[in-house]
Amino acid sequence: MPPWQQRSHAISSPFSLDDQSLYQRWRDQKLQGYPTSLTALLVEIRDPRTLTNSEHAALLSRCRRTNMAVYASATGTDTDTQIPLAMARHFGLHRINKNWLADDSGLTSLTVRAEGVRSGYVPYTNRAINWHTDGYYNSSDKQIHALNLHVTQQAASGGENALMDPEIAYILLREKNPEYIHALMGPRAMTIPARIDAGGTVARPEEPGPVFSIMPTGNLHMRYTVRVNNVIWADDALTRQALDYLEELLGSDSPYIYRGRLEAGMGLVSNNVLHDRAAFTDDASHKRHYYRARYFDRLAGTDVNDCYQL
Repeated sequence: MPPWQQRSHAISSPFSLDDQSLYQRWRDQKLQGYPTSLTALLVEIRDPRTLTNSEHAALLSRCRRTNMAVYASATGTDTDTQIPLAMARHFGLHRINKNWLADDSGLTSLTVRAEGVRSGYVPYTNRAINWHTDGYYNSSDKQIHALNLHVTQQAASGGENALMDPEIAYILLREKNPEYIHALMGPRAMTIPARIDAGGTVARPEEPGPVFSIMPTGNLHMRYTVRVNNVIWADDALTRQALDYLEELLGSDSPYIYRGRLEAGMGLVSNNVLHDRAAFTDDASHKRHYYRARYFDRLAGTDVNDCYQL
């Protein structure tokens, strides 16, 4: 049974439209003193492989507020795969999503590929990538709950990211019109068509599902992409209005959107937050390289009932 059909078994959740008072208590706590700059999310650490207790606590406190934290380490251009893998283990992340283009380690090396199968996919080019959460095309039993990035080399220019907490997107949509949430929780709000390989074989079946769903733990999950092609949205007026408003929010100068560029040795720890990527330009000595790690787990210690007095 897909997780978004298990809401009746979930503990009380502020994301349920059935409990307005619980939602309001959570919303007020969430927004009080909410960070509005990327620097507020930044933690200086020495080495992600040997994270200290104080470094972990500083990162965790930011993740508990915003579902993400940014770190700056002294590892620079070190390409050791244990840097991102060890960082993930510090947060209880073990079930890595080793997708078909991932490395043997399970990590995905995001760098420009001029040839081969990867060259046909936008993450392996220098083109911009619009707003999305990772793994939005995954099956319902393999949803991505944590997304981490680690930079070993930045581009000569460009490549900035924008980041937004899905819980903030939920609040802004619900405050505008609670029916927007109802529409985006529909079981076929967003459908990713099947991917057919060159031989006509179904490489990935059609994947329908909601944008917002409530996990049995009471946590919020979001799957979303701004992509126009290869996405089928529910064809009703309310869903279209909700999507238009969400896209308007993501294109705005909202203080809830963090923007910046991660440099070598820096990284992101997150519960699969909304993000985009600007186009970039490499040169002979600056070839952009990120490690991306997607997990089926959520960051330990960041469940909604861990973080808020409800």
